[in-house]
Amino acid sequence: MRAVVIGVGHLGKHHVRILASLPGVTLAGVVDTDMERAGQVAAEHGIRAYADVAQVPGTIDVAVVAVPTESHARIAQGLIESGIHTLVEKPITQTLAEADALIAAATSRAVVLAVGHSERFNPAVAAARPHLNDPRFIEVHRLGQPPGRSLDIDVVRDLMIHDLDIVQTLVGADLEATDVRAVGIPVLTGTVDAANARIEFASGAVANITASRVGMEKIRKMRFFQPHDYVAVDFVTRYAAITSLAPEAGEESRPGVSFRRLEVEDTEPLRAEIESFLAAAETGEPPPVTGADGRRALSLALRVLGSIHEHDTRTGINALKPRSSSGQD
Repeated sequence: MRAVVIGVGHLGKHHVRILASLPGVTLAGVVDTDMERAGQVAAEHGIRAYADVAQVPGTIDVAVVAVPTESHARIAQGLIESGIHTLVEKPITQTLAEADALIAAATSRAVVLAVGHSERFNPAVAAARPHLNDPRFIEVHRLGQPPGRSLDIDVVRDLMIHDLDIVQTLVGADLEATDVRAVGIPVLTGTVDAANARIEFASGAVANITASRVGMEKIRKMRFFQPHDYVAVDFVTRYAAITSLAPEAGEESRPGVSFRRLEVEDTEPLRAEIESFLAAAETGEPPPVTGADGRRALSLALRVLGSIHEHDTRTGINALKPRSSSGQD
């Protein structure tokens, strides 16, 4: 398979690193409008850099799109219409209409469209998944330090969308969120940098999700509460454990508690994501995270943002107007 990576910034260069190491894959080149950056990444792997994907010679079988979100739809649409299997980094697009257009094009051309929700492939999530059968309450904290990337979009579509995708997958992809209430504030940019969302699903499950990119430490934790079980996942340390109700034997039978740390494989989520995408491209089977999955996550993210704006309207707070450094509006 001949592959190309379009966009070799913070995440794109890791796509290049992994693709260059996989057997059966030939990197046809890297593409970026910043030719100096593209040249540096290309030189590390002995390949060529291009300013436009149209300049890449020969046939391209698969492509990764890791450019700013505003360009996802335009670039991915061209690749798909050229019959190239495409992995688009999250969020799939800026709007649902753009996502629908990509999905329709991929279906029409029988092309694989995958979306880069790499946290689905975190081994701690994989270890916990078999033990999650009826989550009723989900608590999520995804906090990070100020990034030097992805400031073209809000924290909901940058960070929280990972957890929106995972939560929807675990409570049931066919279960629509019946209630979304959220608040958000700007700190570093002119958009939402910290947000909290309370989401209720048709099953009765409730998720409380906090995302921030203005903290002093990196925290990525998810906790699930279900009848008789508490399951904890740490995305950073790749730790998963389950605490369960365990009846104790004896004349006066009383419930006890059992704790078990789950076995977690030592795998890199992004590598697992790329390998699954390539396998789907070879077989024509749907990838683990489809275009429809990406659209569903985007749809919920936009509902969260809508709720934030509704909250601003009710309270008279403008979340899109950060304070100046002097503290005055």
